[in-house]
Amino acid sequence: MFRIAAVSTLALCVAVPAFADEVNLYSSRHYDTDYAIFDAFTEATGITVNLIEASGDELMARIDSEGVNSPADLFWTVDAGRLHTAVERGMFQPIQSDVLDAAIPADLRHPDGLFYAVTTRARVIYYNVENGRPENVNTYEDLGNPDLGLSVCIRTSSNIYNLSQMAEMIEIHGEDGAAEWAEGLLGNLARQPQGGDTDQIRGVAAGECDLAVANSYYWGRLQASQNPADRDAAARVLPIFPNQDDRGTHVNVSGLGVLANAPNPENAVAFLEFLASPTVQSILADQNNEWPAVEGVTITGPMRDWADFKRSNTNVAVYGTNQAAAISVWDRVGFP
Repeated sequence: MFRIAAVSTLALCVAVPAFADEVNLYSSRHYDTDYAIFDAFTEATGITVNLIEASGDELMARIDSEGVNSPADLFWTVDAGRLHTAVERGMFQPIQSDVLDAAIPADLRHPDGLFYAVTTRARVIYYNVENGRPENVNTYEDLGNPDLGLSVCIRTSSNIYNLSQMAEMIEIHGEDGAAEWAEGLLGNLARQPQGGDTDQIRGVAAGECDLAVANSYYWGRLQASQNPADRDAAARVLPIFPNQDDRGTHVNVSGLGVLANAPNPENAVAFLEFLASPTVQSILADQNNEWPAVEGVTITGPMRDWADFKRSNTNVAVYGTNQAAAISVWDRVGFP
């Protein structure tokens, strides 16, 4: 059986002992189905999973405070921008795994093997079904068109998802081109950026804006909700997967890296390889209405009908390396 250690402010100073037949996982995921995955890993390998759960920022602070004595073997978080923060802090060690390199596409892993994606989500554009799909919206670039004639709901520029989106725009268009796009988008806002991704989708459903930018899994959550109002909001909107005729749609990831001071690095790699197996990939993706990082894996949740889209081939590590420039570009145009 796996072991859970609850994380509080006090617990940040408490170390978890490491043993040869164990692996210590620091995770910002909080899904009950993960526990079954951990038990299955233990049954298959004899390696017990010690789980520490907290937010990504709390866990990085804990790893920093533990230093070279940290018992942590793996850090699991969402968004390549956050994973890059761990890279910048020197938290990860490069690993070599033929299994992972064969299973995880090159654009969904760090070029030096510092982290690997296990699930993906797309940043898509939503429109109101009642109004019909707008003919002049097929790319992210269209959202910055001064002649768009449609209003847009989106989160604040400081949100990590929008920083990663801007990081890719910079990679494609350069900082000046990305700034021009951001300035056009600013002029098309329906309202001051507010709330989370779900609020943007609800804004389109309620007619507060013509278009919204939000991650795909938020729509999946609304579709699968037990709340009739959520399902009604999801039914009122549909996604546009941008840039299908050129580079593909911007995707982000949840992923893991083996920590620099991992006491059980071989066990950590074995755990990563287990997460890349088809059965586990399906469970991970369906749990949060995402898609598997491994291609060809079947899912059963609400996102199964939207899995066949062309994703951008930009390596997700770029979202981190361009993050400072992304902040600068958003600030340059005065985007809220």
